[in-house]
Amino acid sequence: MAADGTDAAFEDEVEPTVTIREYMDGIEAEELEADLVLGGDDGDECTYGAGYLRRQAVFSCLTCVPDGVAGVCTACCLACHDGHEVVELWTKRNFRCDCGNSKFGGHICKLNPEKEPENSANSYNQNFKGSYCTCSRPYPDPEAKEQVEMIQCCICEDWFHEDHIGLDSAEKLPCDEEGEALYEDFICHKCSPVCSFLKLYPDTIWASSKQTSSPEAVTADSNGMEGGYSGHANTEKNENGACVDHQSAENTSVENNCTKDIAASEKSNLGDNSAGNCKLGVDINTKSADSEKIVPFFLSKGWRETLCRCGACTNFYAQRGIAHLTDKEDSIEEYEKMAKEKRQKKLEQQEGAEANFINSLNHVQKIEILSGISDMKNEFQSFLVKLSAYFTVGHFVVNFYIL
Repeated sequence: MAADGTDAAFEDEVEPTVTIREYMDGIEAEELEADLVLGGDDGDECTYGAGYLRRQAVFSCLTCVPDGVAGVCTACCLACHDGHEVVELWTKRNFRCDCGNSKFGGHICKLNPEKEPENSANSYNQNFKGSYCTCSRPYPDPEAKEQVEMIQCCICEDWFHEDHIGLDSAEKLPCDEEGEALYEDFICHKCSPVCSFLKLYPDTIWASSKQTSSPEAVTADSNGMEGGYSGHANTEKNENGACVDHQSAENTSVENNCTKDIAASEKSNLGDNSAGNCKLGVDINTKSADSEKIVPFFLSKGWRETLCRCGACTNFYAQRGIAHLTDKEDSIEEYEKMAKEKRQKKLEQQEGAEANFINSLNHVQKIEILSGISDMKNEFQSFLVKLSAYFTVGHFVVNFYIL
């Protein structure tokens, strides 16, 4: 009868049940998301020795460098800055670990103490101080009632709120009905003038049907920020315009088809680049400067493959500091692809190690292990039986899977 009283006491406190399988699936999903952000880096070694990496996860320690003009790799974040005030910056391109250099005063890197005083090729923006967007607010924002989605510009690599990127009231982010991004890269309204040459390319490079090769300029709102789009979306950030819902990255068939369609379309609209000729057939230096409209750009899947790589255009990209746009491995898509490959290889190695361990046992040892697993299962079931004397099965639902 004690169970009836307990049932009444807990009647309004019934919580959703979670099976062990669901719990393990959740853990695996979190591990996958972490691997995608960290690029499959286990955090065992400082990346300084590898030089300026195309892309890596970077962290800023405000405890050691309050001015926010330094960044550290994953391994140094774990080994040298545990318990410090650390800002997670997601990924940055062409960055070399600063941990322990002159910017850190007397702090010495535990993993690689032999470092140059500074990494002159590193670039730092307001993100290293924990500020983002044109509003220079932190993420997550402690004063915000609801955390709105942020997307990353593939040029300056700053993060922006949707309502601060320069969209007018009639425009929305190019997403499908389920909210998945239909664009591969986002270029903010601050960086779009540098990339105005993209208007010379066919309309197929644009992700939004509303965004043409000659978009209208937008005016600043009362807060001094272009656009007035006020829609709220998911709380996660987007990297280089691509949603950070990394699980959706598994569905690549549609994206691949989209990329093929773009490539086929461009062949009929652009010149041949194979002999070193310019695809555009014009002087990019003069044509790109005739219209500097302040609007954000949303580029479609596979747009980077469309860019001309002739000598003149390549020099143009380098002069403007955007040569990375022609580097396929610079994109978040390639970064996550590499991370998945590393993760798969690691899982295969773990499975191989487990199989090798089992195979190394003799018959008696294998029987002892199986017997131990059986005993653990029986003990756990006995525990649940005893627990049922105090709580009804309705309060606790546990699915226990063995082998």
